[in-house]
Amino acid sequence: MNDTPLNDDLRDLYQDLILDHGKHPRNFRVLDGANREALGHNPLCGDRLVLSLKVDADNVVRDAAFQGSGCAISTASASMMTEMLKGRSVAEVEKLFDYFHALCTGATPSAEGVAADDVERLNALAGVRHYPVRVKCATLAWHTLRNALVPSDEKKASTE
Repeated sequence: MNDTPLNDDLRDLYQDLILDHGKHPRNFRVLDGANREALGHNPLCGDRLVLSLKVDADNVVRDAAFQGSGCAISTASASMMTEMLKGRSVAEVEKLFDYFHALCTGATPSAEGVAADDVERLNALAGVRHYPVRVKCATLAWHTLRNALVPSDEKKASTE
């Protein structure tokens, strides 16, 4: 990944996107009829969320929602994620997770199988990789998602 500094206009655009999703989160609601759910918690800063999904028989995410409380980065990440999930197969969701996790942790992300507009949207959160504590805020919803997709009696994700 190119680690050159973002130009000021692009940085402002990304900051505006994060602030918008943080203040006006999409899909922040109870999801009636959800058939997948997981809890996420970041004990370092207190972020908590419940992620609910409707996954059909063909393993396609038909709807996604979250509830909880957290910082602007955590909320924005969950909001952006739930928007991207709808209509995606579980396999596509896994590719999104892998790309985003690599992006946030400083690894070289592979965009193979990830739509260009998703790459662009996820790049808005790329700056967190320079702040290890913020990485946990940005990835909490995504770890919770991964847990929600795995059948289990215990649906709790943590950044620890």
